[in-house]
Amino acid sequence: MSRIPELPGNIVPKHSDRDTWLRNHVATLCGLNHDRFPGSQPVSFSTKDLERLEQEDYWVCEKSDGIRVLLVVLTNLETSEQIVCIVDRHNIYREISGLFFPHYEHPERPLRSTVLDAELVIDVDPRTKRETLRLLCFDCLVVDNQNVMSKTLDKRYYRLKEYVSKPYTKMLREYPHMVESQPFDIQVKEVNFSYSIDKVFLDIPNLQHDNDGLIYTSVSTPYVPGTDRNILKWKPPSENSIDFKLVLRFPPLAGSPTQPDMHAKPIFALHVWCGGEGAKATYEPWDRMHVNDDEWESLKASGEQIDDRIVEVHWDTAGEHWRMMRFRDDKPQGNHRSVVENIVQSIADGVEKDTLLARSVAIKNAWKIRHGQPQPPPLKSNGPPPPPSFPTSNTQPRVFPKEDLSPLPLRYGPLAQSRWSKVSGPMIVAGMSR
Repeated sequence: MSRIPELPGNIVPKHSDRDTWLRNHVATLCGLNHDRFPGSQPVSFSTKDLERLEQEDYWVCEKSDGIRVLLVVLTNLETSEQIVCIVDRHNIYREISGLFFPHYEHPERPLRSTVLDAELVIDVDPRTKRETLRLLCFDCLVVDNQNVMSKTLDKRYYRLKEYVSKPYTKMLREYPHMVESQPFDIQVKEVNFSYSIDKVFLDIPNLQHDNDGLIYTSVSTPYVPGTDRNILKWKPPSENSIDFKLVLRFPPLAGSPTQPDMHAKPIFALHVWCGGEGAKATYEPWDRMHVNDDEWESLKASGEQIDDRIVEVHWDTAGEHWRMMRFRDDKPQGNHRSVVENIVQSIADGVEKDTLLARSVAIKNAWKIRHGQPQPPPLKSNGPPPPPSFPTSNTQPRVFPKEDLSPLPLRYGPLAQSRWSKVSGPMIVAGMSR
C-alpha cells in the first residue's frame, strides 16, 4: 500500500476571516453559489460504460494513488503579488511559499488568478530510493482570470499546458536557483485517447508512484463540480474499494450487560454516509468488516484511534466479506450511499482488464469513423479482371445471401486473415473446389 503524502504549507484556520475570503474568492472565480470544495468526482466504471467509450470521445490516464488537491493562484494585479494555496477535499486551505507562476505572454508579469485540478503523490526513484513530492496536474477550472469550466476538456488541457506549465518550466530552466525553493515538483499528467489503454497499462509499471486504476474523462463535456458522470473511474472488480466510517461495537461485559467489554474483540461496523457536513453529517449501518485476531492485535498495538474514522475497504471474493485497506484521514466523509450502491454494482458488474483491452479495437474503429478518417484506396490490380463465370447447362446460378453482397464495414488496425485463406479457408467456394 502506498504512503499518502503529508500536505505542505501553512493551514489557514477554518472559519477565520482569511479562510472565508479565500473560499468566497475561489467560488466567485468558479462561478459557484457556494464555497464548498469545487472539484469534480468520478463514478465507478461498469460494463455498460464500454458502449459509452465507443459512442463518445474519452481521454484516459492512470489514476495516481495520492491526495486529490486544487492548486489555487490568486494574483493582485496592482502589486503583482501572488498567493498560492493548495486545497484538499476537506476544503482546507494551505498557503504555499516559494512558488511563482509567470504570465505566458509576458513572463516578467505574474499569471493572473488560476485554479488547477491535481493529485499530490510521492515519487520514489527506483535506483536511489530518493523521494520527490510531485503535483500531477490534469485539469483546470480557471486560467489567467478566465473561467474555463464551460470549455471542453481538450481546450482546458491545452491551456493547462500552454498557459501554465510551459511558462513555469521555462522560468525554472532559465533561473535554476529557483528550483530549491519549490515546495514540490509540478508536472502535467500524460493523457491518451481512450483506445490506447494498452500503452497506459505498459507505462504503469514504470511509474514512480503507486497506481489506483484508470480515469476516463469525456472530451466534449464541461468541468462539473461534485459528482460528474462523464468521468469514469476504472479498477479491476477485485480492487474496487469503498470508503466507510468505521464504528466499533464491543460485546457486553460478563455479568454486567449494560457495560461494554473493552478488552474483547469488537464488531467492526461499516456505516455509510447519507449526507450532511461536519456535525450534521448522518450515517447509517451498512455492513461489517472482517478483521482477524492478529490484525486486531496489530491495530491495538499501533496506539491510534480506530473508532469513528474513515476506512477504505475492498470486497474479498474468497471470504465473501469486506477487508480493510487503510484509513483515509484525507477524506472528510465516507462515500455517499448513492456512490456506494454504484460501486457495489460495479463490483458485481465489473470489467476485467482483458475485456477492456479486447474492446479497444472497436473503440478505436468507432473513434476514427466519428472523426471522418477517409477509407483506404482500393488495391491496384496487376492486370484486367478475370472474365465472369457462366453456369453450365446443368447447373443453376448461385444466389448469394444479401449479407454477402453488402459492403464490408470500415475497420482499422492490423489486417485480419482472409476467410478465403489457402491455409484455413473452406475447400469449396461458390460450389467450386479451390
